[in-house]
Amino acid sequence: MVFSLWALLGCDPQRIKELEEGVSTEADVRARFGEPETVWNGPGGERIFEYNRQPSGHKNYMISIGPDGRMTALRQVLHPANFAKVQPGMKQEEVRRLLGKPLKQTPYALKNEIAWDWRYMEPPNTSMVFTVWFSPDYRVLRTTTAPDPEAPENRGGR
Repeated sequence: MVFSLWALLGCDPQRIKELEEGVSTEADVRARFGEPETVWNGPGGERIFEYNRQPSGHKNYMISIGPDGRMTALRQVLHPANFAKVQPGMKQEEVRRLLGKPLKQTPYALKNEIAWDWRYMEPPNTSMVFTVWFSPDYRVLRTTTAPDPEAPENRGGR
């Protein structure tokens, strides 16, 4: 199981090379990436395919398909510039559309908050976790970034 997951993650760069914006079709995208985790409606009839690589990976992809059925964009969305777009007051669904499905969701009953975590890679090769904290009405309260406690370099000899 772990081998097949690593094989899947290792294939992403090759799959991306085989796709070209404005040329590749929805069928090409599905042939290389499979069924999307979620399909979001975008502006002007565009559809956005979410390809999640959490919990073991460090990337999530959003692939835009225009109304003509051609790929218009392929973006890896887990990076600090995208995290900076997450602002207090944003709705939970807006965050999900921006970053894709999180690695995990943790409720904190005493604080009456829920935390969503995404694992990502800080260049050159440091595994990190970006966390968004939500209020009971599903709005962003704050964000935090920390070293990934599950990364081998951060386990402290476990």
